[in-house]
Amino acid sequence: MCSPYDTDARYGIKRGSGWTGYKMHLTETCEPDAPHVITQVATTDAVVADTEMTEPVHQTLADRELLPDVHVVDAGYTTAALFLAATGRGMELLGPAPHDSSRQSREDQGFSRADFTIDWDSESAVCPGGHRSFEWWEQKHHRNGTPVLKVFFSAEHCRPCPKQTWCTKPPSGRRGRGITFLPRERHEALEAVRQAQETDEWKDRYAIRAGVEGTISQAVRVTALRRTRYRNLPTTRLGHVFAATALNLIRIDRWLTGTPLRGTRTSHLEALMLAA
Repeated sequence: MCSPYDTDARYGIKRGSGWTGYKMHLTETCEPDAPHVITQVATTDAVVADTEMTEPVHQTLADRELLPDVHVVDAGYTTAALFLAATGRGMELLGPAPHDSSRQSREDQGFSRADFTIDWDSESAVCPGGHRSFEWWEQKHHRNGTPVLKVFFSAEHCRPCPKQTWCTKPPSGRRGRGITFLPRERHEALEAVRQAQETDEWKDRYAIRAGVEGTISQAVRVTALRRTRYRNLPTTRLGHVFAATALNLIRIDRWLTGTPLRGTRTSHLEALMLAA
């Protein structure tokens, strides 16, 4: 509990910024030949992770027969399981795949998970040096309970390997390098997105997501969305629905009167550089 005045409010942190209160999740249409209107509003307390809201948002849209063919989201709303769940609903979840969290990938030095070949049929993996793993475990992730697979390579192979310094620390026991990855269906879905997002075609499609930043900016400027006028979660959510309704009325009015959408703001410095 963070406040004696609002017992539903919680303290949240996102990208280094902290606040006491709630989160609001907006979904809007983005077709070029139709007004951009907000179709769904979700309100949670501040500690609920964005990934926890992807499926509830999709379910609400499906119940109202508003589920899109493509839902463009930021990296906070994607996991391997969510990519698969969206496919199961007959839609595409278009967003960046979670990064490889291995040390080698973070430091961009050495062999990451992507450099290992997984042999699903024999339940083993082959390292860049050509050696096959000798252990394969199915277990749950210690933090979130997600099913994962863990493989280990023998120290007998890792210790004398000429590529060892690029792969793992010098092994001290019978195990050498270990890698953790998702079950086959989730792993392949994640790798497919990671490969696709490196292409220019994917980047061009994903550029449309920038439009929702304008919606958030408009909501903050027009409806003062950063501060709730109400106490407790249900009434705060009602305030968010009223704010979204107001934005929709403004947008429909501008569409009917032929008022064009504003472009991305250009700073004075950028304008001078373009002019030069």
